[in-house]
Amino acid sequence: MDDQACDHAAGGQPSGAIGPAGAHGPIDPAGPYAAGPWRNYFLILLDRIPTPIAVCHADGEVLIANPAMAEQWGVAPGQLRGRNLLDLFRPRAKEQLARLANALRLGHRSRYPVEVQWRAGSDGAEREGQLTVDPVGDPSVRPPALLALLRVRDPAPQPAPRAGASPVEARILALAAGGATTASIGTALGLTVDGVNYHLARLARRWRVQGRTALVARAYVLGVLSPDSWPPEPA
Repeated sequence: MDDQACDHAAGGQPSGAIGPAGAHGPIDPAGPYAAGPWRNYFLILLDRIPTPIAVCHADGEVLIANPAMAEQWGVAPGQLRGRNLLDLFRPRAKEQLARLANALRLGHRSRYPVEVQWRAGSDGAEREGQLTVDPVGDPSVRPPALLALLRVRDPAPQPAPRAGASPVEARILALAAGGATTASIGTALGLTVDGVNYHLARLARRWRVQGRTALVARAYVLGVLSPDSWPPEPA
């Protein structure tokens, strides 16, 4: 979103603000599930959910994003941390963003839908959908953290299975072809084990193959991996 849109929506606050300006406190991305064992359960569940999700500060700065959200830009989830929703998405109606900013200033808690557009990082295609923003966490903490869920619209018929792979998928395949374990792939790319498995499962469905060996073989056949490199590298 451009600076003018941000300033308009936030009522003259600094560019990039969704809600009230202020210093960031130690907000845990697990929100109301931050205490005790629930925090780990929340983060594991977040990795496995196919819906694109991000937890943010009230000004839109991303605290944590799941693999499905990162997939929209063809990056690892950790690469979205510190980015701002207003840099990632463009609202179609500034009034919706202004309503959200006003609600946060007043301490209201409800779900606020915002129609958005963005350019996908994997193929550069222009996409649109609805970003539902929900203030979460301890009601006494103001401003609250924001839970953002993205519903991607696809007005066109589903395309045929793609032969290519996103940059993250290609790096996962290259490491897998070199014999790396799921855990070591995750460590190398800043993903959890569930995040790596999420990408492998998507590739398996897209290419209609089963098992890591078949995925690697298919990647070489489709030209995703370079046939002349060792250790394996994306083409």
